[in-house]
Amino acid sequence: MKLLIIEDNIELSEMIETAFKLQRFIVELASNYSEALSKIHLYEYDCILLDIMLPDGSGLSILKQLKEMNKSEGVIIISARDSLDDKIEGLELGADDYVSKPFHMSELIARVRSVLRRNNNNGHLTIDLGNVSIEPDKFRVCVKGKEIDLLKKEYDILHYMMERPNILIKKSMLAEAIWGDYIDQVDNYDFIYTQLKNLRSKLTKAESTTTIKTVYGFGYKICEEE
Repeated sequence: MKLLIIEDNIELSEMIETAFKLQRFIVELASNYSEALSKIHLYEYDCILLDIMLPDGSGLSILKQLKEMNKSEGVIIISARDSLDDKIEGLELGADDYVSKPFHMSELIARVRSVLRRNNNNGHLTIDLGNVSIEPDKFRVCVKGKEIDLLKKEYDILHYMMERPNILIKKSMLAEAIWGDYIDQVDNYDFIYTQLKNLRSKLTKAESTTTIKTVYGFGYKICEEE
């Protein structure tokens, strides 16, 4: 899961970053309006934590931009402004949730996970394709009801792809989602091939009916075997 934190308080931003990295998120930071606007135009995220009060612009303007661009990211506003009008405006502009500062980190993590479940998996606790099942909150993968061991990047790739079944995923898109912003500027994506080779081997060994297909020259897609 890839998270963008738009927050001008560097200390708070780094605290949130540390907490979510411990939850195995890929975390990117933006400390002002201009930087945040650049990132949302260039990259995709699963969820955005958005401060309303930024030194060079309004977080609500960023929210408007996201919706005008038809972006699908979940958005949680985090703000010291706890007025009812601010909450209503943010939610009516398309935010998924609103958290007032100060907040408990455990609550923020729970709210992010809740938004991700609603937006990516219709509120379900598991993601299922064929005989493969993922429990994102527990980082657990089962094939035919039996848990299999995956390395972190193998799990991240499988999780990302199973949320997008039967959809062609470009190598650059997969790299950016799993390794973070700017990885799309590398010369080649051989590192993805190695991770996918190991993941496929483990799925095959577990007798998975879910397969990852290579579309040469474009990328990959995951689907259930016919």
